[in-house]
Amino acid sequence: MDAYDGDSDARQGPEGPVAPRPDPGPAGPVEGVRQEQPPLAPPRAGVAALSPRYQVGAALALALVAVATCVHLGMVFLSVAPANTVTKQHGKAIEEWVYPEFEQNWKLFAPNPLQQNIAVQVRADVRMQDGTTATTGWNDLSAQDGQAIDGSLLPSHTVQNELRRAWDFFVTTHGNDNRPIGLRGSLSEQYLRRIVVLRMYEGDATSEKGTIARVQVRSSTTDVPPPDWSGEKVSDTPVYRVLPWWTVTADEAGGGVR
Repeated sequence: MDAYDGDSDARQGPEGPVAPRPDPGPAGPVEGVRQEQPPLAPPRAGVAALSPRYQVGAALALALVAVATCVHLGMVFLSVAPANTVTKQHGKAIEEWVYPEFEQNWKLFAPNPLQQNIAVQVRADVRMQDGTTATTGWNDLSAQDGQAIDGSLLPSHTVQNELRRAWDFFVTTHGNDNRPIGLRGSLSEQYLRRIVVLRMYEGDATSEKGTIARVQVRSSTTDVPPPDWSGEKVSDTPVYRVLPWWTVTADEAGGGVR
């Protein structure tokens, strides 16, 4: 048996003392075996590669560019938009920003949306069967068209546009004194008259009891109320344009248009 002396690093063997084995130390790499290396952190790029001070500067620069872009787009939009509350209050600032470098030669939402309600109304002198003449009240033909359209899934093109286009045709071919301008003036009068006579025969109870001798047409124009936030004040009193009495021709009076 080997004797071991606790006070000596040598061990006793059958042939004498045995030298102590050297300490191998920590295990080293084994030849022929591939050692796994820890993954390397990817290099920083872009803004992340900057120092915190430069990152703050880059963020502020991007914010300024974004604000300037939004302001520019808003100014250009207002310069081509129809007149509104903002353009009325800040029109000078908008012009100073846009002109002359960013001038636009087009308009947004052109033509300008209508800001008035125009109703076409008619009344008639009816020759009754007993020889007397009765004058009807004013019939709002535009309101009748509106009622026909309201709630209708597929309103006809005639109901929507016939009366409106006839009145526009008359206005564009007549002056403010209701006198015709150009060769189409008499045609527009005849067209509008035949439409209103037909509508009177269809809808007025008095005209159904006799023959229409004359008709008179007028327009009632009222301003569309502005939104509450605009602060704009408009009159709600209708403005009338009254045309002279038109004599109904024989074919129209005899029901030729019915």
